[in-house]
Amino acid sequence: MPGVPDILRRICDQRRRRVAAGDAGVSPARCLSAGAPGRRFLDAISERRGAAVIAEIKMGSPKLGDLRGRFDPFARAAAYADAGAACLSVVVEPDHFHGGYDLLAECAAASGLPAVAKDFVVSDVQLEWARDAGACAVLLIAALYDAAELRRLAGLARGLGLVPLIETHDDGDFEKLRPMAHDGGAEQSCNWELVGINSRDLRTFEVDLERSAERVGRLPSSALKVAESGIHTGADVAKLRRAGFDAFLIGERLVLSGDPAAALSELSGAPAPSPASGAMPRSGEPEPKGPRV
Repeated sequence: MPGVPDILRRICDQRRRRVAAGDAGVSPARCLSAGAPGRRFLDAISERRGAAVIAEIKMGSPKLGDLRGRFDPFARAAAYADAGAACLSVVVEPDHFHGGYDLLAECAAASGLPAVAKDFVVSDVQLEWARDAGACAVLLIAALYDAAELRRLAGLARGLGLVPLIETHDDGDFEKLRPMAHDGGAEQSCNWELVGINSRDLRTFEVDLERSAERVGRLPSSALKVAESGIHTGADVAKLRRAGFDAFLIGERLVLSGDPAAALSELSGAPAPSPASGAMPRSGEPEPKGPRV
């Protein structure tokens, strides 16, 4: 994987070892939510285009450390749904993000939202695991593949009923989305339904929303466009919306919040839900300790 940041290499190497051992973290008996078809995910964003929040569950990260025990992920997923999130994102990588496909299955069932499995896909079987765990979409990080492999994996995902969310960051990633010779030169033939820009540089962990806003025009015009990482305020969402993004994948701000309903309302610019509306979190979960973002 030439040009791939060291941290991605380390994560992918560990992922290969786990996948080779058949460590899926979920069995069909644990699947509590109907996964696929990906159309559910696309429709949920299209219906709220420009204001669609993909609310994330992650139990840790190299930046945040281990968040297990800090909040109830299933109650948090239900709270996201109650507060008006369009979709759910669940990070399933176990060694650096403390996730799993069981986590995805339970959170998707608790929320009823169409969910994207955020994994570091190094084997075709991970796409099957995502579907079996109840996902409607799967993340494919463009930096991990050449253009041909990216298209192959995206095609396999679609064949399983999943919509691939293609994550980009730099110029090399954008080039992989361009039509290839056998596409006949038509952008539509690439069939990129859902593409995103990660504002975080995984080489330095620096976040630059302005850079993403300037580059959204590099994404295929027919695709739904997702802004990822570093979104902390309603002003951030408004800036990215004006730039041309359709949806906003938000993790850190929401998982660290003691009141995800209020955080989602602030991010979307909507009035905070009242108890009478029935849209308050069902969790009763304690506010997590630690830094607020």
